[in-house]
Amino acid sequence: MKLECYPTHSRPPEIIPGRAQRNWMETFAYRHPYRCLPLTMANTTGWEVLCPVSFTATWNGGMNASDITFQSEYPFPGFEDFVKSHFTHGVVTFHTGYLFKTPPGWSTWTMGPPNHIKDGIQPLSGLVETDWLPFPFTMNWLFTRPGSVHFTKGEPFCFITLVQDKPLEEFDIVRRNLDDNVDLRGQYDAWFKLREEFNRRLHFKDPEAVKEAWQRLYFKGEMPDDSGPAPTAHVNKRRLKPIRQG
Repeated sequence: MKLECYPTHSRPPEIIPGRAQRNWMETFAYRHPYRCLPLTMANTTGWEVLCPVSFTATWNGGMNASDITFQSEYPFPGFEDFVKSHFTHGVVTFHTGYLFKTPPGWSTWTMGPPNHIKDGIQPLSGLVETDWLPFPFTMNWLFTRPGSVHFTKGEPFCFITLVQDKPLEEFDIVRRNLDDNVDLRGQYDAWFKLREEFNRRLHFKDPEAVKEAWQRLYFKGEMPDDSGPAPTAHVNKRRLKPIRQG
């Protein structure tokens, strides 16, 4: 299985595996968000495309291309082709600098880096059929209000992950009564009881609960109260391969 990245410019942006760290998560009390495994797994389930230069984009609220201006921190060859106002209406367009090719049946989901917060601008997501596409796609962000936003060199402006999207159409989505699934009902009730008891102990400053700080069932991939077999394919850390010359 290969994700092939064909540079379309002489100096394409750097691509790296997704990083778990986020500034807001680092500054949170006790770095609490890192205890949420779904957050860190989302952050690392794909590859980051990094800004090759620091720059500021400013939007005056107008609907024309000229209403967004760009100022690089220092002269950078090809800056005008890297980021511009192509679609107007407050949209900032980045060129990834690559043509991506995926195996048959696999598409590329392109988006902003998961859980990466930027005030005043919102990344737009796209699903691209890169198993056949012979030309590159762009990454776009939409200003949420007039003003300026700053992108730093090395900051991800695009995040790509891969998905087999066609089989999704084969799924039936069904609503069922939890009581009809005896095993699942028992596992849910065991989890609910453990959670309620743990939260009660935390509320009353039970020393052992305070020391434990948080329940780790999902993080460890453990079933509540031995109510079923532990999952064999549980992952709590993702290490994707870096780009290499093919």
